Amino acid sequence: MTSIAPETRTVVVEREIAHPPEKLWRALTQPHLIEEWLMKNDFKPVVGHGFQLRGEWGGVLDCEVLTVEPNKTLSYTWNYAHADAAYNLQSVVTFTLTPTSTGTHLRMEQSGFNPDQKQAYGGAHAGWKQFFANLDQLLERLD
Repeated sequence: MTSIAPETRTVVVEREIAHPPEKLWRALTQPHLIEEWLMKNDFKPVVGHGFQLRGEWGGVLDCEVLTVEPNKTLSYTWNYAHADAAYNLQSVVTFTLTPTSTGTHLRMEQSGFNPDQKQAYGGAHAGWKQFFANLDQLLERLD
């Protein structure tokens, strides 16, 4: 008898950004800029690089870079272990940048939420909206 993995859920946030993909790519891949809109980190845009994102709340996410296509696609694992197993999360975050006539279409997809992880799923929806608000502010300040 084989067991079938439960279907997972995905959070998708899409935005039209009034900046070119190259500028957005810098914000997604340079550690000091990632810290300004997302979290403290030791990120390097190198496939296989293991890094951590450290939240202000004290949480630590263990991550590994999966895909790097400059100015197009970036993906990495997003793993969070919590004492309460219901909060443990193993997911993948993928950013896709598509040039438009006015800048860039940014699509963020975080996949891997189990059906019983309603709180984590809801938190990701709210969290990414806040992260992207921070990203918008950062992009306005960047040259």
